[in-house]
Amino acid sequence: MQENAKYDKKSLKTVQGKTANFGELAKDCVAFANSNGGYLAIGIEDDAQLPDPQQIIPDDLPEKIVKRINELTINVAVRPEIVVAENGGQYVKLHVFPSQSSIASTTKGQFYYRDHDKSRALLPDELSRLMADKPAYSWETKVSLKIDWHNADALKLRGFIEDVHQSDRVSKFVKEKTTEETLSYYQMIDDEGLLTNLGVLWIGKAEQRARLLYSPIVQYIKYDEKEEKVSKHVWDDYRYNPKELIQSIWETVPDWKESSEISEGLWRKNISAYDEKVVRELLCNAIVHRPYTTRGDIFVKLYPDRMEITNPGLLPIGVTVNNILQKTEKRNIHMAKVFYDLHMMEGEGSGYDLIYETLLAVGKDKPKVTEGDDYVEVSVFRSIITKDASRVFDYISDHYKLNRKAYIALGIILKEKTITTLDLAKELQLSSGERLRSYVDALVSERIVLAQGKGKGVKYTINPDFVANTKLQFATTLKTIEPYRLKALICEDLKFHPDSSLSEIASRLPDVDFSELEKTVRLMAKEGTIKPIGGRKFRKYSLP
Repeated sequence: MQENAKYDKKSLKTVQGKTANFGELAKDCVAFANSNGGYLAIGIEDDAQLPDPQQIIPDDLPEKIVKRINELTINVAVRPEIVVAENGGQYVKLHVFPSQSSIASTTKGQFYYRDHDKSRALLPDELSRLMADKPAYSWETKVSLKIDWHNADALKLRGFIEDVHQSDRVSKFVKEKTTEETLSYYQMIDDEGLLTNLGVLWIGKAEQRARLLYSPIVQYIKYDEKEEKVSKHVWDDYRYNPKELIQSIWETVPDWKESSEISEGLWRKNISAYDEKVVRELLCNAIVHRPYTTRGDIFVKLYPDRMEITNPGLLPIGVTVNNILQKTEKRNIHMAKVFYDLHMMEGEGSGYDLIYETLLAVGKDKPKVTEGDDYVEVSVFRSIITKDASRVFDYISDHYKLNRKAYIALGIILKEKTITTLDLAKELQLSSGERLRSYVDALVSERIVLAQGKGKGVKYTINPDFVANTKLQFATTLKTIEPYRLKALICEDLKFHPDSSLSEIASRLPDVDFSELEKTVRLMAKEGTIKPIGGRKFRKYSLP
């Protein structure tokens, strides 16, 4: 198993002998406690998956580890156990529980957080955000109203149990539980049978939900071309649980069901103004990931060219507008589980993948995420910017087996026509070039996309042979022009327009990538193919 946000490996040397480094272990425990908890496998080396088969853990070591962690940390709770691996070797599995309402730290006053597979120090602004956010992480399991589950809304309770039994994402073990056991499993009741905040939100009566602090209210507002309000609808009577609320929003707004037709020859396809999967996923995100300790309504704004969904609160620690495609951090983990188990939203880390794929597959732009002072806003645009995309995706889905990552990368390459490794990684919010391979390798191996160049200079373009074989009518673009043809094109341009600056040449060749044009012109001047005139600032070019 690879190290991740909830799992880390430590050598036995970390807790034994002269090389013992309990300070490093304490740092990881603090990081897990400030995140969503996790565990450390002490006795497994970083480059191994299992402990040494001859390894025996001394009986007193787990107690020693707990004692040192308690001495070196504040607000950290751990539980050790000796585990026998499948190869017979032993290791210590140290469970670290999430700190529900307080901030964990080392006794030296250091604060850490788990970011992917690393424990990193919190920056001052992140620490302030975590302090404000911490109560939100335990909101769903708290009992704010003393309501016995037998006094819940009988219809909503029955509907929830039926949804659980009908879902293929729920195990047989869970389906065989009694009603009370099922509610306890999903954290909707406490040990005394009282409804938690999550229970009230999902199976409570309208008047019970109304008494719940910050129960979600949604406002839908439609604007015209002058950005003046033309219609409004508010869901503020607390009749609906989250599932019913999302369904009501989708059914109430007719504008989402509008469509545009694109065609090529006899081929026709209607493209929804706003795909139902995208709308539902964004509404689910707004309800699941908002902090329920913050006042504020969810706003759905519809403009002629875009839809905006605005949520109160900021993004969770570790998630930014520049890594939201690759990073997942849940505030309301139990609510997220309900949404996932009932097929209301995608699994962890795949929600924005679905949104990207759905939009790019029909030639639309990717969503724009904005974080304000106290809100997060996601914009989805209505216009189709890559008309070739829809037919290409239809063809590929019929003839190839590609994963979602490959579809996302293909959508971006289709939009840009040609794109470098660095720019593609930036579009995909990747920090490591190695991780880009999981997006493009299948496209390159299937010869759908060509990779030209080496290292960071690799450029990705749609393979002309693939286009020819598919009989698809692609719009011709100069962005993918080969270097020798670009040189000939520049010479042809200067034949009719001598003494031209680089910007003037670019204005007459708008489809050519400017950086590629600039590089080619300078190379031609150096080779003597064209003649530079004047200084660097006002340089012009002519044929010799």
